Amino acid sequence: MSDKLRLHGFNNLTKSLSFNIYDICYAETAQAKKEYIAYIDEQYNAERLTHILTDVVEIIGAHILNVSRQDYEPHGASVTMLIAEHEITPPPSASEESPGPLPEAIVGHLDKSHVTVHTYPESHPDDGISTFRADIDVSTCGLISPLKALNYLIHSFDSDIVTVDYRVRGFTRDVDGTKHYIDHDINSIQNFLSEDTQEAYQMIDVNVYQENLFHTKMLLKEFNLENYLFGTSEAQLDEAKRTDISARLSQEMAEIFYSRNMP
Repeated sequence: MSDKLRLHGFNNLTKSLSFNIYDICYAETAQAKKEYIAYIDEQYNAERLTHILTDVVEIIGAHILNVSRQDYEPHGASVTMLIAEHEITPPPSASEESPGPLPEAIVGHLDKSHVTVHTYPESHPDDGISTFRADIDVSTCGLISPLKALNYLIHSFDSDIVTVDYRVRGFTRDVDGTKHYIDHDINSIQNFLSEDTQEAYQMIDVNVYQENLFHTKMLLKEFNLENYLFGTSEAQLDEAKRTDISARLSQEMAEIFYSRNMP
């Protein structure tokens, strides 16, 4: 579609990029599991996540209107940002006697773009496998595109498995009144991945072109057992133990990648 498309009014297309990012680890003892969860909470607390999302907003060329963040007990964190395509000057502050919402809230609800992240550390008490999941959504209206932040987000986390959904919703009109349901060329999310990312991951697509819906699953190709051990090292394990742990980690990643349990 032409880059010089002349629109009637605002670009009403909503472009949404959603991630599920998984980091897998083996922590056999109760103490190792506890230390792993503590490590995740420190590595991906609300403050660090806020920095990541702030970078995302800068990368896509947007402006932050409002930030809400929270660390949870016993673990996990969330950050939500309302963003705008253009910098917005808030209206004059209301007096203390004025009823109704604050100006900041009014500005936030007028715009339709946001960035969110939620984290979910979890482990099973018996099998030693611990899985950290981060859910990330970048939703924009107008000319700014969440696809610009694609590679940055994948590399901001220890991403063993990534599932990505991208959808363009709604329509916008040109000056002649013709409706347009997408304003850029795309046939796969993979088109927007950097070369090093494409080389590092096995990927499969499930796309519904007539719905402007694109889905890509990514599984890290390289498996180095040392990178997945927490509280121990490969040198401390005998050959049988290394083989057993490697098989269990590989099965965990395959089950998440293919979204089904395996015997």
